[in-house]
Amino acid sequence: MPTEIPRAQPDSAAAGEASRQLHERLLGGGRERDAAVVELHALLLKAARFEVERRRGSLSHLRVGDREDLAQQSADDALMAVLAKLGEFRGESRFTTWVYKFGLLEAGVKVRRRAWQGREIPIEEEAWATLADAGATVANRVESRELIGALRGAIERSLTAHQREVLVAVALNDVPIDVLAERLGSNRGALYKTLHDARKRLRQDLAERGLTIGESPREER
Repeated sequence: MPTEIPRAQPDSAAAGEASRQLHERLLGGGRERDAAVVELHALLLKAARFEVERRRGSLSHLRVGDREDLAQQSADDALMAVLAKLGEFRGESRFTTWVYKFGLLEAGVKVRRRAWQGREIPIEEEAWATLADAGATVANRVESRELIGALRGAIERSLTAHQREVLVAVALNDVPIDVLAERLGSNRGALYKTLHDARKRLRQDLAERGLTIGESPREER
């Protein structure tokens, strides 16, 4: 069964009112705001700890104290992000629910980066070899390699070097996109645009040869 994400607050009218008041106190000043910031950080830490624990399988090399440190860092960064974006809250959900997602996101990013720390991104040749053999039986291996060959040819013909690098890393090597962005000195938005353009070119190239590929290859989880 999938892990259930705990709610930021119990589902009650009192919790809703507390959530609204937390938002108002954060928009204010003085000691009330300072206390609200402490409360906010506690909520974000709860979210970060949950996400780090949920992804602990990719952090088996870390001690418990290191995972806690990762959660603390995530909560600290999420706090800065929330405070910078308070004006963007539109009340479409409970404030604490909106806030909780910041903690989950920051922790998720940090876990993926830590899991890839010190690891090299496989070169393109290794990626193609792995894809050709992954899960293939003797009966379908030849057909699979023919299809992969067609896709590889389309990638070499129609994509720029940068588009190839990004597509192979994300789609074949399963490199988290935020990790790749850090390695390339780019950002998630720019790399998602690169992936979109690359896949559009591939579909056009393959369509001209009577082949098709899925509209939504696997992206960041």
